[in-house]
Amino acid sequence: MRADRLVSLVLLLRQRGRLTAETLARELEVSTRTVLRDIDALSAAGIPVYAERGRHGGFALLPGFRTELTGLNHDEALALLTAGSGRGELVFGLGSALASAMRKVVDALPASHQTSASDAAQRFLIDPETDLLSRRTVTEEVPGSTMVEVRRAVLAGHKLRLHYAATGQPPRWRTVDPIGLVTVRDRAYLLATRSGEDRTYRLSRVLAAEELPEPAQRPDQVDLDRIWRERSARFFAGGDHMTVLLRLNPTRREELLNTALAVRAEEPEADGWLRLDVTFQDRRHATWALWQLGTDGEALAPQSLRVALRERAAALAARYADPA
Repeated sequence: MRADRLVSLVLLLRQRGRLTAETLARELEVSTRTVLRDIDALSAAGIPVYAERGRHGGFALLPGFRTELTGLNHDEALALLTAGSGRGELVFGLGSALASAMRKVVDALPASHQTSASDAAQRFLIDPETDLLSRRTVTEEVPGSTMVEVRRAVLAGHKLRLHYAATGQPPRWRTVDPIGLVTVRDRAYLLATRSGEDRTYRLSRVLAAEELPEPAQRPDQVDLDRIWRERSARFFAGGDHMTVLLRLNPTRREELLNTALAVRAEEPEADGWLRLDVTFQDRRHATWALWQLGTDGEALAPQSLRVALRERAAALAARYADPA
């Protein structure tokens, strides 16, 4: 919205001083022409923006100008700035909104605290791309247009039409009643109901989405944390899922995470390997996944899986016992 953009423009000038139209356009993700129109609108509204000509010119505010402050104290602003350094906001397509909000947070502080809060936030790193053991899985990409439609339907309480590609099935359209959005390990999920039945959709598998005008059939109040726990419990308890306790060379961690249904627990061991509690689709899936790891993985339990892997290894060794 233009009003939000105008506020962000003023905050950028307040916090950074003189900026060129090109820099403002890049920060606000608009054209230079739009910035110039916004500058004219601010001047007409009485905001003291002035232009400096020349090689090092640009736009600036008259010294001493301040926007209206909020009641944030130093620690509250630091908490928001630190949280804003994570990547969860990118999953729901709110990166630009977060950047604008962070500028407002900094501007809300007393002048004596602005620099210290910004500097302090730089001393915290939340959810980095890499850790000391192995490379993190890459955040799943969701097209911006798709995410906008899903988010609007969730917030407006409208039905949502999805073109969804379920595992092992061709993509097809379905109409759902959205409940909420959840992120887990940099993956985003839509919690919904369909014909009254609980449904959970992985957003990276949504090929297209369309917000419908009809109101969604859902309760006015929702406890997403409780719903997620209940659905997770049903997921792990249902079907022929197999939970495996295993040891893993950390260099193969990403490969395993891309194969398994879920990782229930993970901790490092003294020798540098990882001990994980992992869920697979069934025993056949678990046997295949552990076999791919070779000597970089060892199933500790259940015993039936160890037996299956031992028998497969013995059969392969017998096949190659004699030279061809």
